[in-house]
Amino acid sequence: MKIRQITAGITICILAFIMITLTYINKSGEENIPDMVWYNEEITKIEEELLQGATREAIEQAHGCIILFIEDSDYQSRLNEYLIDGSMILDLCRKEENLYREGGIENDAAESVYVGKAVWQIKKERYHMLRGRLQQIVIASGIVLLAVSYGLLLILYLNYIKPFRELQEFTTQIAKGNLELPLPIRRNNFFGAFTESFDLMREELKQARESEYQANISKKELIAELSHDIKTPVATIKATCEVLQATQSDKEILRKVGVIAGKSEMIERLIDNMFHATMEELALLRVEPTEESSLIIPEMFRDFKYYGQITLINEIPECLLFIDKLRFQQALDNIINNSYKYAGTEVRVSFAENKDGVIVMIKDRGEGVAEDELALLSGKFYRGSNAEGKSGSGLGLYLVENFMTQMKGGMECYCEDGFVVELFLKKV
Repeated sequence: MKIRQITAGITICILAFIMITLTYINKSGEENIPDMVWYNEEITKIEEELLQGATREAIEQAHGCIILFIEDSDYQSRLNEYLIDGSMILDLCRKEENLYREGGIENDAAESVYVGKAVWQIKKERYHMLRGRLQQIVIASGIVLLAVSYGLLLILYLNYIKPFRELQEFTTQIAKGNLELPLPIRRNNFFGAFTESFDLMREELKQARESEYQANISKKELIAELSHDIKTPVATIKATCEVLQATQSDKEILRKVGVIAGKSEMIERLIDNMFHATMEELALLRVEPTEESSLIIPEMFRDFKYYGQITLINEIPECLLFIDKLRFQQALDNIINNSYKYAGTEVRVSFAENKDGVIVMIKDRGEGVAEDELALLSGKFYRGSNAEGKSGSGLGLYLVENFMTQMKGGMECYCEDGFVVELFLKKV
């Protein structure tokens, strides 16, 4: 409902209440004021009671008046006081039966004899009546004042206080970094334009933050992917140096090959540091699994031959899998790199199929890790006791597990004549 309609409704209700209250007070006041008909009826009743022998006290108590008899010693003085006071004073007569003769015939007649006055103190009654009416007016005025005050406070709250409170809460949320909370905009709000400007500011801040976030993510993903891609030619250079060192006997050539090998090792460490630092900032790279054929997986292992000997034990079952090719290739690279770094043995790969998906089992012939460390290997920054003296940041298996989870799969590590990592990929 609009503010103007609310205000008009409250005003109409207050005016109607005032009119009804005043009408009631006037009627109730009129009903309490006696008229001359009433006084005459009272006098007739009093005279009948006197005729029946009623006492003065009984009459005064029954009719709320004061009886003055002319035989009273203080009759005249009291009468003067009541005259000065402005009381209602009426004659009081008593009927007496007498026999008299008229035209030679005896008749019964009733003669009215003046016996005194009946006094009603109108000022006292009027005082109580006016006092009661004043009390009613005061109560009604108080109720009307409260109603008017409530209406004004309601209008003040809806038009001024509530919008400012909403702005206060809104700015508090903005300061906390919550840009998702919209600021309600009401058309009849006096601060409507002001409120709309605040909400536009929130939208602009939200868009700017989202753009900045996406730009940072894209930049870091690019660095991580370039770091990963550079590792392949560096590994090829290192493998070539190893071959030359094994086949050449010329000292000058071996010296130069040693320099190349040393620089390649340094480049690899720098790339690893940059890659893991970037991955740490990203926490979780975006994983977007799609439907892919399982036959792409053996090809990925063939691309890792620069690490050393990788043997595929059996063929992978052909089916459709949920997989992000880039992230899965990074997961395989982390696992094989760990095997080459810590075990330095042949890596054997086998495939198995069940009703839910395909299991890729990667196994080396190293010493493995202690049983109590297996559950910790996928923790962030955790490195096993055999990692001393070897480069790394403890993010490899942590990232593998996260990649596999986001591809609706999973990872499991255990020791069995070497270290084994099983990767599960879900079927479509």
